[in-house]
Amino acid sequence: DRTAERGQLKFIHRARRLPQRSLSCEPLTKSIIQRRTQSLPSPSERRRLSRRASVRFVDSLGLDLESVKVFKSGEDPFVPEHVLFRLLMSAEFASSKGMEISLPYLKPMFSVQPGDCSNFTERLRCQQVCLERVLCYEPGIIGIVQVVNLVFEKEVSVRYSFTNWKSCSETKAYWVASKSISNRPCCDTFRFHLPVPPYILHPGAVLEFAICYKVMGMQFWDNNGGQNYKLTCQSYNLPVPKECEDSMIHFI
Repeated sequence: DRTAERGQLKFIHRARRLPQRSLSCEPLTKSIIQRRTQSLPSPSERRRLSRRASVRFVDSLGLDLESVKVFKSGEDPFVPEHVLFRLLMSAEFASSKGMEISLPYLKPMFSVQPGDCSNFTERLRCQQVCLERVLCYEPGIIGIVQVVNLVFEKEVSVRYSFTNWKSCSETKAYWVASKSISNRPCCDTFRFHLPVPPYILHPGAVLEFAICYKVMGMQFWDNNGGQNYKLTCQSYNLPVPKECEDSMIHFI
C-alpha cells in the first residue's frame, strides 16, 4: 500500500532528525568535560594569577617588619620613643653587646628582720606593737606585725609616705592569728600590704612607714626608734637570653 509506505518513510525521516539519546543511566560525557574544563583556569588565567602572587615578610612573632605612613607636605613626622629605643638597641647589637633589662626593686634599709633580733620580745613588751618582718615583691610590700593582746577589740594601721612625709597615706592591717609563745605575752598577728605605684619605682626613691596600734582608747607606735622603717628603690640588670632578644623588642 503506497499510503502506508509513505507514512513509514515519514516516520523514519523524523526519527533521523531527533537527537540520539543513550539508554544508559550514566550522565552525558560531554557535560562532564564541560564542567571540568570550567573549573580549571586557562593558561592565560594561570599567568595572570601568578602575577598577583606576593611575598610577605614577618618577624619571629608573625608581626610585619615595616609599616608605611604617608605625611602631608610640610608636616613634621613624629618619631615615637619606642622607635628610637629600637635604633639604640640595634646599635648595641651591632657592637656585639648582650641585651639587659633594668628591673627596679625595693630593698629594706635595715639589714636584719626585726623579728630575728635578740631583743624582739623585750621591745614587744615595751611598745605593745612591733614589726616582725617585711616581704618585698613586685606590686608592693607585705608586712607582718605582732601586737600584745590586751583586749579583744583592737585596730592596727600603717602610715606610709613616698615624699619624705610631705604627703602620706594610711592603710589598715588585718588580723591573721593569735598565738602564745613561752617567754612572750599572748600576741595577735596582723598582716598589711602597701601598694607601690610603678611611677614611684625609680632609683633613689624611698618608702617610709610606721605602725600604729589602737586599743582601749590608747595608741602605741612602732616607728623603728624614731627613724621609721625605710625601703629604698634600687635596680639590677637582668641579662636577656640571645634567643629571646627579638621577641623582647615588642614588649619594651
